[in-house]
Amino acid sequence: MGDRSIRVLGLDPGLRNMGWGVIDVSGNRLTHVADGVVHSDDRDDLARRLVTLYDGLQDVIRTWTPDEAAVEETFVNKNPVSTLKLGQARGIALLAPAREGLPVSEYPPNLVKKSVVGAGHADKTQVQAMVRMLLPGFQLSKADAADALAVAICHAHHSQTRRLVGGIMAGAAR
Repeated sequence: MGDRSIRVLGLDPGLRNMGWGVIDVSGNRLTHVADGVVHSDDRDDLARRLVTLYDGLQDVIRTWTPDEAAVEETFVNKNPVSTLKLGQARGIALLAPAREGLPVSEYPPNLVKKSVVGAGHADKTQVQAMVRMLLPGFQLSKADAADALAVAICHAHHSQTRRLVGGIMAGAAR
């Protein structure tokens, strides 16, 4: 049975900058497809900023037609207002692909780092270096895009494991 390529959209939620990255996954092979950042204007009110993020993600999804999406879970900030606003941006990151019918998975930041670097407390430069190594051709222009690609890579590793286990379990049930 040949490996079917699966296109994964990774999202790094942020109210000002929502990073996104698209990779194709075929077996163990990962291929960089596209990446970028959807920006919202600090001068706009919160509702307008959320609409901007949603519309930008819709454009990304319609342009790159992913099969699945993965979103990084947010960590709690010291500032509760910032945490709440980040949570609202994260809601948009979950909503946009779900509205397009994509399955959406969520991953905590430490699991993303561990999946990409091998250590759950890796710093951003280590994550970016590994993303460049795992995705030849990726040129780092925006840190938020590299973080989103790291989420997509994490999803590729973990979803592949789930598919393998699911196949084994289905075979055992026969």
